[in-house]
Amino acid sequence: MPKKITRRDFLRLSSLTLGSSLLTSCRAPFGIGDNRPNFLVILTDDQRYDTMQYMPKTQKLIFDQGVTFSHGYVSSPLCGPSRASILTGTHVHKHNVRDNKGELNVGTFVEDLQDNGYYTGLVGKYLNKWKGEMRPEYDYWASLFKDDSRYNDLDYNVNGEWHWQVPGYITDITRDFVLDFVDEASSQLKPFFLLFGMTAPHGPAIPAIEDENLYPDLPPHRPPNFNEADVSDKPDSVNWRPLFDEAGIAGIEEFRRGQILSLLSADRAIEAIVQKLEESGELDNTVIIFLSDNGKHWGEHRLESKGTAYEESVRVPFALRYPPLVTEPYIENRLVNSVDIAPTFYDLARIPIPEHLDGESLVPLLAGGNWLREEIFIECWPSRGHWEAIHSGKYKYIETEGNRSEFYDLVKDPYELENQIDNPDYTEIIAQMKITLDERRGDYS
Repeated sequence: MPKKITRRDFLRLSSLTLGSSLLTSCRAPFGIGDNRPNFLVILTDDQRYDTMQYMPKTQKLIFDQGVTFSHGYVSSPLCGPSRASILTGTHVHKHNVRDNKGELNVGTFVEDLQDNGYYTGLVGKYLNKWKGEMRPEYDYWASLFKDDSRYNDLDYNVNGEWHWQVPGYITDITRDFVLDFVDEASSQLKPFFLLFGMTAPHGPAIPAIEDENLYPDLPPHRPPNFNEADVSDKPDSVNWRPLFDEAGIAGIEEFRRGQILSLLSADRAIEAIVQKLEESGELDNTVIIFLSDNGKHWGEHRLESKGTAYEESVRVPFALRYPPLVTEPYIENRLVNSVDIAPTFYDLARIPIPEHLDGESLVPLLAGGNWLREEIFIECWPSRGHWEAIHSGKYKYIETEGNRSEFYDLVKDPYELENQIDNPDYTEIIAQMKITLDERRGDYS
């Protein structure tokens, strides 16, 4: 059994491990003077779209200096499937990581970036099923053992070498690995890609010690669909749920506060990373994308989970900073999806976009070109039943396997309180969205 080491020893040994591995594995530069952009994806875990007010540094440094996607959605609102869709640019029915136990057995855009001259890295969480061992498409690897959502004294695999029960707070330790990666990457004479998979604000949502007493009087969360009075129009996965009692509501509020507090250290870590990129001279040549893998309910529709087709679960904070393409900050209201990240990176890296990808490059959208998308497709295989949805921005149509379908007019009913599936006023719209869903389903049925 490997012995427990101090954090000081861990950081010293990690530095030696990283240094020696880079000396032996570093390839000849793809091209001195390669001016293609770097890519940094900052991926939080279970963060709702309406929580950026608690990350003011990230808001200022990324959102307010780039494009904010006000209607940014994930391909599937579960951690593992969502992350697999980001890495492959495909929907769940193609990469087949249907739940958090699934393994990713198809290629990712990271392999193609590496093969085309990028220095690649991963820090933090990869996929839930992965046991932490280094993957070959990453030149730099600092990851966790399997699906470990604790916040202190974790086990890390650093470029193939395990370090057990490392003392310290996860956000601080992984932040330091990102800073080390930037040092190494900026000396490679080639562009880099880094996926920074943060644990915050996933449950148990433990804040850093310096934050645990903040927001003692956080106002309660009470949107119109909180502890919804009538859920009889929802499918069986929802309509059986009883109203939350006082103890249940208190538990939701306690967890909500923990999530918010855990975001504070994440916000500081992102500030340090942006500052490091600026010091290295790489900031304005780095495409920074910030998003979450899914959202999470805080009592809406009597739910405290994820994996649903409702906005709290599928809509996420989503922004892109890259001054050469987004010269002035603005808010983009058209629909974007997490599967769009992969084709965007192919496009900006001047690598042909594979035909099998489901996403679309965001470059034409950001450059003011034609953007013809009218809807996005979302699907999920939660334990309570497989569902698929078409989202047009204004309307949402949901089919749950073996159960009642749903239709919401999000302009009139943004909280999805009234299922309009039987309303004759929407018959034609529902029929057209069903055709669209059947077309999407046709490529794998």
